[in-house]
Amino acid sequence: MSELPRYEYVKLADTIAADIASGTLPQGAALPGERAMTELHRVSIGTVRRAIVELRKRGLVATLPAKGTYVIAMPEPADDEPEEGEPKA
Repeated sequence: MSELPRYEYVKLADTIAADIASGTLPQGAALPGERAMTELHRVSIGTVRRAIVELRKRGLVATLPAKGTYVIAMPEPADDEPEEGEPKA
């Protein structure tokens, strides 16, 4: 069974989250402006805006009106290790 296609805004949010996780966009860094991201990632401004909303939902960025969008947290590692106290499978 094949994997369902992902929306472009989710792909963009995943790309930005990966940049945050790798340190390319460290905590406190400003994301490029919406128009700059449309050119950088070759997507529509609507896609950029939805990706930023997705990143806010994930708790990775915060947007300050008339100031920009800033990295506020690092993504949680996606390891398969059980949490402390949980039995191993």
